[in-house]
Amino acid sequence: MTQPPAPSPRDRVRATVPKLIELTDDVLFGDIWERPELSKRDRSLITIAVLTATYRPEQLKGHLQRALDNGLTQTEISEMITHVAFYAGWPSAMSAANIARDIFDANP
Repeated sequence: MTQPPAPSPRDRVRATVPKLIELTDDVLFGDIWERPELSKRDRSLITIAVLTATYRPEQLKGHLQRALDNGLTQTEISEMITHVAFYAGWPSAMSAANIARDIFDANP
């Protein structure tokens, strides 16, 4: 017998803080990410740089996958992590590098 799929991170939060997920869906991803002034590729690069610099590993996982889906290459992501290390600190960059390795391994 197969098990039902695990709930997504958003679905787990939705049960506790539904308004936060509504705002995430409607405002963040429904409005901000859709604004034409920046490409989704550029938004992804900015987002993963900020998540790396502010040490947000949980959010970084999903956004690294989104960055690849939005056209960033593994080489560009690797270079961003190296660059951010000198501005945000080595530990944050090393953590991001380990997360990126896992994402890259799943996206050969």
